[in-house]
Amino acid sequence: MYKLTLITLLFFSITTSSFAYLGPGVGGGVIAATMGIIVAIFAALFGLIWFPVKRLLKKRREKKENQQNKVD
Repeated sequence: MYKLTLITLLFFSITTSSFAYLGPGVGGGVIAATMGIIVAIFAALFGLIWFPVKRLLKKRREKKENQQNKVD
């Protein structure tokens, strides 16, 4: 295990130039993927918060309507 860790650290510490061309499409893809992940996180948080609150408000409204019907 020690040898594997040492070889891995050595492998990542050696850098070389790649001389590769990355066009503008790569940047757009990275931006779109990042925005998609952020939107997905906010949508999940919204779903986890909004729907239980909506159900609670509906129950309170129904309870209030039932009490008004009993009074009438």
